[in-house]
Amino acid sequence: MKKLINAPDAVTSDMLSALARSDNRLLIEPDHGIVLRADYLAHRESGKVALISGGGSGHEPAHAGYVGKGMLTAAVAGEVFTSPSVDAVLAAIRLVTGPAGCLLIVKNYTGDRLNFGVAAAIARGEGLNVAMVLVDDDIAIPAGKSRAGARGLAGTVLVHKVAGASAEAGTSLDALAAEVQTFVPQIGTMGIGLSACTVPAAGKPSFVLGDGEVEYGLGIHGEPGVSREPIDTADAIAARLVGAIVAAKQIPAGKPVVLLVNGLGGTPPAELAIVAGSAVAACGAHGLHVRRLLVGSFLTAIEMAGCSITLATASDALIERLEASTEASAWLPVLTPSDASRTVTPPPPAAALGGTTGPAADPAAQKIFDAAIRSVAKALIEAEPMLTALDAKVGDGDLGISMMRGAQAVLGVIDTLDLAHPAAALEQVSSLLRRNVGGTSGPLYAAFSLAVALSLRDDGGALALADWARAFDSGCRAVMDLGGAGKGDRTMLDALLPAAEALAKAASEGVSAGEGLSRAVQAARAGTNETARLDPRFGRSSYVGDRAIGHVDPGAEAVTIWLGALPGIFVNQ
Repeated sequence: MKKLINAPDAVTSDMLSALARSDNRLLIEPDHGIVLRADYLAHRESGKVALISGGGSGHEPAHAGYVGKGMLTAAVAGEVFTSPSVDAVLAAIRLVTGPAGCLLIVKNYTGDRLNFGVAAAIARGEGLNVAMVLVDDDIAIPAGKSRAGARGLAGTVLVHKVAGASAEAGTSLDALAAEVQTFVPQIGTMGIGLSACTVPAAGKPSFVLGDGEVEYGLGIHGEPGVSREPIDTADAIAARLVGAIVAAKQIPAGKPVVLLVNGLGGTPPAELAIVAGSAVAACGAHGLHVRRLLVGSFLTAIEMAGCSITLATASDALIERLEASTEASAWLPVLTPSDASRTVTPPPPAAALGGTTGPAADPAAQKIFDAAIRSVAKALIEAEPMLTALDAKVGDGDLGISMMRGAQAVLGVIDTLDLAHPAAALEQVSSLLRRNVGGTSGPLYAAFSLAVALSLRDDGGALALADWARAFDSGCRAVMDLGGAGKGDRTMLDALLPAAEALAKAASEGVSAGEGLSRAVQAARAGTNETARLDPRFGRSSYVGDRAIGHVDPGAEAVTIWLGALPGIFVNQ
């Protein structure tokens, strides 16, 4: 078990202490694990209902993250996945309850229900006006199958917000409790887990999922769900979860809804965004109109990978409650989905190379140029696994994929390239590379190709070896100007620059194009091999330092690969 903690038995106390030190709008009562608004005394006398929620820790940002004006007055945190004690809940009630009373918002788990319920009863016996509502939005377990009833899941956060906005507006305790009790049955939630979670005190996962397995309908304490199945696409998973909620809550077509996509702790924002898009589409397939959308990690299960989807039937009053202002740190903006994908079209590019095409190639030269482009692209595609493995050792592992993506993009449109005018064709290639190749490779190769194209155009030569040598040198200088590196800096230039020098020397000696290219490849290979002994000073390799020594630079290796695909073209013509 690897966790950023001090000790397994200090997780909750350390977390609460850190919360209070991080936000001066919060206070803690450490003996009972209570987080409360710093202005709780003024709020107690304000004539507004106090709101308390809580439960076991491990669900952060719930529940302490929702303490603040416009949401909870206090949250009671038990140990990880353990309900807070009766005395802890009672202490919170005594702290924040004023003449207007207090509403307890409780997830429907046996421990929470019992401890909060007993504390409420004791508080009422002391003369405090306390009401309690249970949230049971889980639809995974069929009604009647469990005597404990449906569990409280991420829909609880929506209840916090609705109740908080209502309390802030001055609603009485009886009216507030009635409003929440009317809202809760309209909420449905179902989750899916991609991995288990590890309770710090236990030190091992609560269950084990295979690499290709997911758990449908699991709870937020690591308890298994209702079925274990092969993983599917985000579209399919979202459609299944939405369909289950729609069926369980009998939401009719045409009904407006609020959609909440909640991460369980280990799911990155990118995946949650994808699921959200899938869920909106799934709602549309059922004829539902998603009026508002919330996406983020609202109520988690420690580091569990996975998510839950919540639907609540929407009204203007609900939207108003959700959009009311709050100072709770964990509440995220409420989004309004678009009915269609919102895209823009960029302006058309300026005429290629200033409207001129450069020197023309005769049919034989066009045939060689076409074969050269295809050979280079094929070599880079075939080298993807090797380049990826090499880059993974000294960089971020994306070079092989980036080069393959660029090669595939060029091959996809090769029949549309102006091969009769190599300068224009290479400008087209530059445009393709900058659009399709990310990282550092994309702009560097786009700059290289564009500089070669401009050199060919401006020289207006006969496309002899000397013309290509000058153009190649222009490409190298463009890479140096853009990237700031030079020879000996352990980059692609350690292959490009020796190749350019060899090509220029071969052209001055009047050798054939095939021989000149062969010399350039040999020089590039020697320069690439030398990088294995160089300290990295540019690019991702510079971050790994001495660990890169002994491995050739992936960028230089890529240059040697595509250069090496060229000499044979002239032999075969």
